[in-house]
Amino acid sequence: MTHAEVDLNLAEVQRIVLTALAEDLGEPPRDVTSEATIPADQTDTAELVARADGVVAGLLVAAEVFAVTSAGTATFERMVADGAEVRRGDVLAVITGPTRALLTAERTALNLLCRMSGVATHTRKWADRLAGTGATVLDTRKTTPGLRLLEKYAVRAGGGTNKRMGLYDVAMIKDNHKLAAGSVTAAYRAVRETFPDVAVQVEVTTLDEAREAVAAGATFLLCDNMTPELLTEVVAAVGGGGVELEATGNLTLETAAAYAATGVDYLSVGGLTHSSPILDIALDLRAR
Repeated sequence: MTHAEVDLNLAEVQRIVLTALAEDLGEPPRDVTSEATIPADQTDTAELVARADGVVAGLLVAAEVFAVTSAGTATFERMVADGAEVRRGDVLAVITGPTRALLTAERTALNLLCRMSGVATHTRKWADRLAGTGATVLDTRKTTPGLRLLEKYAVRAGGGTNKRMGLYDVAMIKDNHKLAAGSVTAAYRAVRETFPDVAVQVEVTTLDEAREAVAAGATFLLCDNMTPELLTEVVAAVGGGGVELEATGNLTLETAAAYAATGVDYLSVGGLTHSSPILDIALDLRAR
């Protein structure tokens, strides 16, 4: 188990795997093609092989899929670790077990592994682009329903940082909250009074809002859809002194350096999880 995997909730991984397999196998669960064409006692060895260059994430999750379909009899040997950069043709893992179980697991394991590796690959591009700037790339809650745990893990494997897991662990005051409460200050004070031990982040769109939020006590500002020029002004006015600043909204790899140069601490990118293409990975049976 890699260091990052220690943070994975294994019970949640198992729930996701069982849900995904149930979707594929139906009720009663069956793989009609494999059951019809492969003897129950046949065993084989298969390889997970990269079909494109990228960053791997999700091997533990894939291993769990094979463990479930084989009732724990398949062996899963990793050739690389999550977070590793791989090239087309690299073998990522070798699995030996009942052939039916290997092929029953194939699509579910690949769906999860390719998705997670795609997120990790995309994140690595951002982490590399920001290397040496002092800014860190963050993810958002724009995740695939049911897969947040896995996608945020993939962000970490790719070199990014998780922002918050949900609505429960960090309060984030956005435009609608400010409107409903009446002002930035009123919204901030309401959260602080109701949940004094919860971290609070405040979205701001102007320099005046940034100043108001800091005056109210905010120490983490989300600077939404600001130009690099405006963001530079905000950093100069309220940055430092324990106040962390995040650029967010319509950021691209092409503009990443310009935003990092403003002096912000973070760039949050919803596209890490909502728009990452998969990393193409295949399962190949070894010739008998």
